[in-house]
Amino acid sequence: MNSTRIRRVLLAGVGVAALAVPLAACGSSGGNADGKVEITFLTGNTGTNVEVAEALIAAFEKENPDISVKLETQPAGTEGDNLIKTKLSTGEMSDVFYYNSGSLFQALNPDQNLVALDDQPWVDDLIDTMKDVVSTDKGIYGAPFGATQAGAVVYNKKIYADLGLQIPTTWDEFAANNEKIKAAGITPVIQTYGDTWTSQLFVLGDFGNVLAQDADWASDYTAGERKYVDEPALQGFENQQEGFDAGWWNEDYASAVYDDGARMVATGEGAHYPILTGIVSTFQQNYPDELDNIGVFALPAKKAEDTKLTVWLPNAVYIPRTTEGDKLEAAKTFVAFINSPGGCEIQTTVMVPSGPFATSACALPDDVPGLLTDMQPYFDEGNTNPALEFLSPIKGPNLENITVEVGSGIRSAKDGAALYDEDVKKQAQQLGLDGW
Repeated sequence: MNSTRIRRVLLAGVGVAALAVPLAACGSSGGNADGKVEITFLTGNTGTNVEVAEALIAAFEKENPDISVKLETQPAGTEGDNLIKTKLSTGEMSDVFYYNSGSLFQALNPDQNLVALDDQPWVDDLIDTMKDVVSTDKGIYGAPFGATQAGAVVYNKKIYADLGLQIPTTWDEFAANNEKIKAAGITPVIQTYGDTWTSQLFVLGDFGNVLAQDADWASDYTAGERKYVDEPALQGFENQQEGFDAGWWNEDYASAVYDDGARMVATGEGAHYPILTGIVSTFQQNYPDELDNIGVFALPAKKAEDTKLTVWLPNAVYIPRTTEGDKLEAAKTFVAFINSPGGCEIQTTVMVPSGPFATSACALPDDVPGLLTDMQPYFDEGNTNPALEFLSPIKGPNLENITVEVGSGIRSAKDGAALYDEDVKKQAQQLGLDGW
């Protein structure tokens, strides 16, 4: 799912106590006329990327006066992907660059093109889920930039308190809660198919549970050996069909859009909204007085022990192998600063966090909405798994249309899953993957 759809708003300026990161004395290699080592940092030109990069560079240069960082930008999306690959192949990549983690990172041929960072002290602070999406069997190559977000169930805490409900850890408990909510005259589950992408959460947000039941599912899926039409992956489609059949949706589910879903769960018109936690920025902007009434929990699996929070990991920063000598040491120092408490404080000042950080070196500010702090126990207890797109390059283009049909009673869960298996088959063949 494209996380750039999630709105971000700027927070008011906050004083930043930048953390000093020492650098060993540099020689002349890579230096400029002032005797400084100059490195370049490439980031995307969308959203708050440029603003946070400028703030990080300013703080970093203040603490490291012997290094200067020149900011470079490029477009996002497919054009940006192609530029990244071209620069790596021609040896013209910036000294540090910002790019996707997960399957798109793997497509960069990291063992050949990137500097392994296993020996860096910040690596030990990464959560295992983050390590998985920036590494190969030969090393860890990326450092997280930004916070996580999750595909989960955003819910209204006041409704839960008024009806005496408990957070469900199994699907049966979730279904029982929905029936009590429905009996109280409140919409149990909000769906917003006017924005078709939002219909995918029952499937995409359930993947952490799939991986809990079958640890090899993603790799076997990429090899053509797993299908959505089979359990445990079928469960996401079945859950969505059950919701429609049980009458849990809002009456205007077919035309309602993302902003409607945010309003409904914030004001208590509906109890649950399966969505990305990046929605917190919409709540902060449009419903600040309701923030204390909004929480989040993982989409429940059939069994409590399989219920995991499905996490979209942040993008990362990387160093290409063409960065050498004093520039390499300076680049490593800059990457370490980004993943220091001082660097994280700058990031949370400019960007609205959509979840906990992927490193224990960084903590959410004390004043973040409860929706975000509700996510932290899943991270602390190791109850997270990455979304499938971080583990496999295969995602068919028609999933959002298929889940609209399943969620509207037009197509059964089994038929929807079978159709999606055909959808991804075409893409896997286009990618030239074995087994398809």
